[in-house]
Amino acid sequence: MSGDGHQKKRQDFAEEVGAKEARKMEARKRKEENLWFGLGMFGLVGWSVAIPTLIGVAIGAWVDMNHPSRFSWTLMFMVFGVLLGCLNAWYWVSRFDRHG
Repeated sequence: MSGDGHQKKRQDFAEEVGAKEARKMEARKRKEENLWFGLGMFGLVGWSVAIPTLIGVAIGAWVDMNHPSRFSWTLMFMVFGVLLGCLNAWYWVSRFDRHG
């Protein structure tokens, strides 16, 4: 009777170790996937802000050259581009956050 109980404990222990190892391997796999996802998201956010900012600078420079005034249209359109880019990045990050 004692031998059967001992054998059962060994089997339970082996199953527990196997399950922990499987979880550990899955976590390592997800960590690598999360790294690439994070880098991709970093790029998405960067370009989502950079492109509208550069477009705003280009439009502002054109307005400054063709319609001079005491205000810097380049600076105003650049700020507008940054704000638009931040809203765009926020939209994409929240969309990925909701949908995985």
